[in-house]
Amino acid sequence: MTSVVNRLQPLSGNRWLLFLIIALISAACSPKLQPVSVHPVNKAAEKPVVNKQPVKPGGIEKSAETKVSTISLLLPFDLDHLAPGSSYTSVSLREADIALDYYRGFKLALDSLTAQGYNFKLLVFDTRGNKAQARSLANNPAIRGSGLIVGPVFPGDVKAFIANYPNGRQPIVSPLSPAPPSTFKSPQLITAIPPLEYHAWAAARYIKNKINPKTIFILRSGFSDENDYIIPFKRAIDSLSKKHIKFVDITVIHGQLNSLIPELSTTEKNVFVIPAKDQHFLNITLRALDTLSGTYPVAVFGHPNWVSYPFLKADLLQRLDTHITSADRVDYKAANTQTFIRQYKQAYNTEPTNYAIKGFDEGLYFGQLLAADSLKNLATSDFTGLHNKFHLQKKTGLGWVNTHVSVYKYANFELKKVE
Repeated sequence: MTSVVNRLQPLSGNRWLLFLIIALISAACSPKLQPVSVHPVNKAAEKPVVNKQPVKPGGIEKSAETKVSTISLLLPFDLDHLAPGSSYTSVSLREADIALDYYRGFKLALDSLTAQGYNFKLLVFDTRGNKAQARSLANNPAIRGSGLIVGPVFPGDVKAFIANYPNGRQPIVSPLSPAPPSTFKSPQLITAIPPLEYHAWAAARYIKNKINPKTIFILRSGFSDENDYIIPFKRAIDSLSKKHIKFVDITVIHGQLNSLIPELSTTEKNVFVIPAKDQHFLNITLRALDTLSGTYPVAVFGHPNWVSYPFLKADLLQRLDTHITSADRVDYKAANTQTFIRQYKQAYNTEPTNYAIKGFDEGLYFGQLLAADSLKNLATSDFTGLHNKFHLQKKTGLGWVNTHVSVYKYANFELKKVE
């Protein structure tokens, strides 16, 4: 799944990001709202430049005192690297790239809402991608006075911000990280990207409802982080089947699956759940399953990260009847997606990235809820965006979590949505 989980690995080569940041924050990029300016500040309390003159669309009657909704956007532009003697590293450049893309999508969403008659004041802060700055921003009175906080992006920064703002009254959206809300323990948090456990639940629900096997085979590589998927998956299957489905849980070494043959069916689907992410393990194990599939019908359920692995070939995955869960798959053929891409290119003269699409969806969803005073009604405020649906559930002491995950399978050598 294409989400920010922790610090990103370095990119090879530099992009034109620096020019874009300067151009974006100093010139009007969209006709409906004046642009937000973001500047590196050395003072403890930063004072952002804000949108002060929302557009008043024609045909909408305005009251004497028009409501203006204030949103604080906390993103890792890392503008301190613009200081004399400093420069962007490949990691900080990547972080700033994400911040820029997300900001542009988010702002385009607010532009769209402004055209419908809503009014926003958008405050943008640079978290610099570090915990100390996140803690400092938690004390900023402008942020504390806003109606909605979006960001920080990285889990460590979110944790640092929340720890220094334990009694905040307004919602804090974690916009790009699927880290479980138990990491932060804040009742004000809104986790927009479904954590891994909800992928496990989606797979379990599909397996129970569509296949209902007598046995599920779990193939491990031996890495302990696979338990983050396996534990909630087993819990879900036990709950859904009332413990009537058996698990065969093994660690596979060098693709050796012969020990499973006595338990395989030649007439019914044999369900294999493989939460591994290691390339070497997957290449060997999937080839071994491919050999078995000539005699024993199989259905494979993989980790959501598989969708981004180029070494996994569609023809092999299709032969194995592979299913993958996803919470951020965009249908680029859909009319609303094409409309967004066209408007984005008109505004910014570039193609939108996945982060820009997420920024647009989240800006549209949370912006409208804030403007309509509906942020307390999240349980009844579902929303279908370009990359995913928002279906939020309240978790005691942990805030709200988007739990909507879709299931896809390979057909005609591409992923097709099946649930």
